[in-house]
Amino acid sequence: MTHSSPAAYLVLGIGTSILFSFLLFHLWSFDHFKCLRWKNGGNSRAFKRVMTYSYLLSVPLILIYALGFAVIKYRQGFIEYEDGMIPKPYILWPVEERRAIFPLMLTFSVGWGLGIISHLEELCFWLFLVNSMQQNWFSTRYFRIWVVGSSVALMYMPVLTVLTRSDPLKCEAYTFLGGSVSSLLLTLAFIPILWVFPRFLINLKKEGVNNETIIRLTKFHELNIIRTIFRFIFVVPFVILGADGVRAHAHVNESMLWTDFLVMMGSFGCCISSALTLVIFFPRSVEVEMMSKDGAHARKHRRPHGRLSSKYGPNNGPSVTDIQPYGFSPSQDGHFGSSIMAPELIHKERTCAGYRRVPEPPILEVPRWNQLPAEVAEVRSISSLSEGNFYLHRKPSNMNPQVHHFMSPIDIHTAEGPSVP
Repeated sequence: MTHSSPAAYLVLGIGTSILFSFLLFHLWSFDHFKCLRWKNGGNSRAFKRVMTYSYLLSVPLILIYALGFAVIKYRQGFIEYEDGMIPKPYILWPVEERRAIFPLMLTFSVGWGLGIISHLEELCFWLFLVNSMQQNWFSTRYFRIWVVGSSVALMYMPVLTVLTRSDPLKCEAYTFLGGSVSSLLLTLAFIPILWVFPRFLINLKKEGVNNETIIRLTKFHELNIIRTIFRFIFVVPFVILGADGVRAHAHVNESMLWTDFLVMMGSFGCCISSALTLVIFFPRSVEVEMMSKDGAHARKHRRPHGRLSSKYGPNNGPSVTDIQPYGFSPSQDGHFGSSIMAPELIHKERTCAGYRRVPEPPILEVPRWNQLPAEVAEVRSISSLSEGNFYLHRKPSNMNPQVHHFMSPIDIHTAEGPSVP
């Protein structure tokens, strides 16, 4: 905090503000913030809400920390020291701004702890998906590891900040070191998953998993590779700053150039990797969103049956080209009737001057699938299976059952059924 310039905190604040704006836009496009509603339900819904709020709270907490210190640093400015200018040390700050150091550091440590919870859950879930054969995520060792690790992360980060609050420089150094070392270990543990995942995808194809799931997992694998790179860019600079700060004589932290460079690099890595985490946690389907918008638009502009659009006035009928393409054709008496339907099926009431409207063709009754004879249903269900899925019914699968309805690392499916927003 003493050695870094105001611009370093401003860069972190701007990056986090952009991330927070993207978060709001993405969640609105995803389901109009329905994922933030806390509903009573099974373990899957409760788990999804815990993961959602732990991730979403970490972003504004880090934003408060960055903007708070940026404002203080710009207010205090620089002082002349030896042959150059340095940011004013905290011991020369006014009392009111020195009192803000500990609350801001505590906010930052809690936000980082919540981020570790999200990263640990990702690691445990991907290990569960690749290695485990159990159906229920909540009964696996990976879930228990996440529970224990999350509890430790949520407690030790604030405790570390509280225990070192007497010396603001040591408080900052130990907070950065504790959080960055934990994040670095999680990132290193994720590398084996990236290594085995291509083979995992090949096995999924052999098992006959549907193509949509293969495409989704392939996309997530590519995103995980990019995110892991930016995670290293995020944690390595803070490990260097934290390790240098806890030593008796700091070398890196005494240089404003290297301090600003490492803080800015870590800020870019943090924001970009967090944005990719958001995309993986809440994957959007543009096709589904467009279909939903089209359906809502059609329901909004739907007219009652038997009426024409109001753009034609009571005395101004539509032209032949306006209505002929569907359901209308000229008749011998100058009116519009049907040239292919029986006369008794034509409406006798005129909807606008000089025109008749041909009714919709009748809807045929289609027998329900469960009303078909058992023999026919069995034959048709077998014939509708692909070759790969038919092989699945003959040979037990070696894949985790969660693969077949995988959506995201926090959208857990249980025996109760899939979790819904």
